Amino acid sequence: MQDALPALVLNSEALPRNAMNETPPTPAFPASPASDEHLMLAFSKGSAESFNELFLRYKQPIYGFFRRRTADPSHAEELTQEAFLVLLGAAGRYEPRALFRTYLYAIAFKILRAHRRKAAFRATFFGRPSTIPDPVKQDATESGLWVRRAVEKLEIIDREVLLLREFEQLSYAEIADLLQLPVNTVRSRLFRARTALRNLLEPSATSSPNAAPQSAEPTASPSTAQAIPQKGIRS
Repeated sequence: MQDALPALVLNSEALPRNAMNETPPTPAFPASPASDEHLMLAFSKGSAESFNELFLRYKQPIYGFFRRRTADPSHAEELTQEAFLVLLGAAGRYEPRALFRTYLYAIAFKILRAHRRKAAFRATFFGRPSTIPDPVKQDATESGLWVRRAVEKLEIIDREVLLLREFEQLSYAEIADLLQLPVNTVRSRLFRARTALRNLLEPSATSSPNAAPQSAEPTASPSTAQAIPQKGIRS
């Protein structure tokens, strides 16, 4: 079964730096008639081609998931590989009780939590910085940087709900399962997160007469809206 794992997963140096990015992917290959669940079941029975297809479908989304939550692109690549290695090892126990996508993101969440615990341990016992640089500060584009700074200001749960819905494009039920929240709570937190983000990106034009002069920090520009996935703004 180990031989079924693509070389891109086995060898981190085989992952091109420009091959993965943080934007929701647009598949460049024809849609396969086989569902994710069918492919995973086929892989559990020994089909290497099925795993390769799943890897092609999800390597970019999973990398994006980690990249939006870690400061170092190399860490995101390593965690992506680890997620597929865990998937590889769990194939024999897989049962299609839920969508494969939910199953894979649950694996990614467990790996992310373990990564954060290790980082906190190193910071505490080895004298490394207690604060981990946020990927918010890594974006090179002005509009992207503005959006990321705004997202970083959201409450942790609200931010996670927003990212899962707008970038990972998970359903309310999937987000509820992953975060162990009621669906109605997911809806309300998403609404609150979107509202807060809009207020941060589009500050009110009306200000108090005694307001201090405008700071040097950049305000939202017309191009800022382009940095938010338009298809993600759903009710």
